[in-house]
Amino acid sequence: MRYACIEEHRASYDVAMMCRVLEVARSGYYKWRACSGRERRVSEMRLLLEIRAAHLQSRGRYGAPRIWRELRERGVACSRGQVERLMRQDRLRGKSNRPQRRRKVVEEQAVGLVAENLLARRFSPEEAGGLNRVWVSDITYIPTRQGWLYLVLILDLASRRVVGWAMGAAQNTALVLDALEMAVQSRRPAPGLILHSDQGCQYTSRAYQDRLAKHGMRCSMSRRGTCLDNAVAESAFATLECELIEGADWHTHAEARQ
Repeated sequence: MRYACIEEHRASYDVAMMCRVLEVARSGYYKWRACSGRERRVSEMRLLLEIRAAHLQSRGRYGAPRIWRELRERGVACSRGQVERLMRQDRLRGKSNRPQRRRKVVEEQAVGLVAENLLARRFSPEEAGGLNRVWVSDITYIPTRQGWLYLVLILDLASRRVVGWAMGAAQNTALVLDALEMAVQSRRPAPGLILHSDQGCQYTSRAYQDRLAKHGMRCSMSRRGTCLDNAVAESAFATLECELIEGADWHTHAEARQ
């Protein structure tokens, strides 16, 4: 096991130093390495095949950390360092987030019902105080050959789980209300829940504010032009856009929905 540890980290640390720390002879390590080289190459080839299969199944989206977790869940014995090294040698990469210009579409005029920022960037699950205590929401767009398709998500801050969502061809208040009703019907939250969003006109509309009051919810909004105030929702969309939307070529809204 000590020799295997040295072999695993030999690209990052000096072999002599590791042998000294682990109290083994360098000559013994090199002898072990010569004898086990063939077995190790066969083992790594098998692992590389597993990595390639997992990378292919993710449609090229997963990088080394996710590939490693996926293999561990399948019962494949490997270390994260092995996976990183083999993926680097095989030139396998996951998709990385790239700054994108988001298209802003306004179809309703805001009525000026802007709420205080009750969330105040307290994003940790512990600070949420439990399930169905704080939700966050945001809207993004999905390009298709049929035109833009809009997606509203509502996430529970404690579990990071999507509790409500809606898709439609128009970016309007009705879309946000549909997502809200799905979340309410599926979760049945107690009165007092905080629902945080940006200051988009859909969220400042009278219909949305009235619906929140009907369900006993407290409205919270990011400061104007400060996307970091809604970082959890922004992060969820960044992952979705990077791993699924970017590079897609959906012909119709129905195809993108599916």
